[in-house]
Amino acid sequence: MTIISHRAEALLLLCRAGFEADCAAELTERAAAQGQGGYARATRDAGWLTWHQPGQAVAGPLPGPSGGERLIFARTAWPLLGEFSDLPPTDRVSPLLAQVAPWGPFSAVRLEHADTNAGRTLQRFLRGFRKALEPALKQARLWDDGADRILHLFFEDSAQGRFGCAPAATVSPWEQGIPRLRLPAAAPSRSALKLEEAWLCLMSEAERAHWLGAGRSAVDLGAAPGGWTWQLARRGLRVTGVDHGRLAAHLLEEYPVRHVSADAFTWRPPRPVDVLVCDIVDKPSRSLALMEKWLLRGWARVALFNLKLPMKQRHATVSSLLSRLQVSLADAGLAMQIRAAQLYHDREEITVAVLPQQGM
Repeated sequence: MTIISHRAEALLLLCRAGFEADCAAELTERAAAQGQGGYARATRDAGWLTWHQPGQAVAGPLPGPSGGERLIFARTAWPLLGEFSDLPPTDRVSPLLAQVAPWGPFSAVRLEHADTNAGRTLQRFLRGFRKALEPALKQARLWDDGADRILHLFFEDSAQGRFGCAPAATVSPWEQGIPRLRLPAAAPSRSALKLEEAWLCLMSEAERAHWLGAGRSAVDLGAAPGGWTWQLARRGLRVTGVDHGRLAAHLLEEYPVRHVSADAFTWRPPRPVDVLVCDIVDKPSRSLALMEKWLLRGWARVALFNLKLPMKQRHATVSSLLSRLQVSLADAGLAMQIRAAQLYHDREEITVAVLPQQGM
């Protein structure tokens, strides 16, 4: 086995395949804003990249939803400590234990791979490998539930990859940064998973309890067939779904849902609502202008919405639009925080949450 050691002067980041350059551009912009240098090493469509800051310690830039500004295009990121290769097929565990031991003990282990067709072929291997690795870590006294140190092993194939570790608060709470969600049979569309992932990734548990509780009012712009409406309604929110298209019949029969057949861009609510959600296929600048109108006029107190992205200059477009929104809110005297991410259930888009600065 070949061992190559590193100081934690680099990050490994997982992202949607095809968005490596956007993630690198975001890291470059953030480093420059902090007066730091750095460079990315990325391969198009790989689904992962590394970020290097020689001579500077790095830390995972993905705190929890209310813990600070997160990266948009990275699902998870952690300090890179080393690489491994040529793991023998007869015993892959022992050489890995020897390599990671100086950074133990660990309270959890994440076995990760790229979210690509090639990466997904590793899933069966990793399920078996976990069954051998976790008992071995405990036997070697490299496991301590109170350590608050997660061991990350990223596999490029079954014999080589990279490793690192980080406190739980600085990385995604899910392996590969992907919450494992199942689509209930009652959901009108798969887009329901997109909203569920959005509030898990972009809102804290306390914020979800406060804003998404029974009795709150909500509007879903561009609602048909009702995936996002259904997610809100089953939590007990009173939802108005605005769309010329029809909503699933059981939404109107079983939940506190009202359907308004109207244009989402011109309809206005008879009274302010607590929550606005929107998943409209349109130019991102037009969608953002609609969200600005609702927030600046006080028609909604919080918003969760998607911005469809162009084929090129995606990071530049996102940066410009979110900066514009921040300025508009500040000029209106609204103390709001903006959180955004490209989620697992997103494609050529990002999801944005806008909440009061104090979260409540």
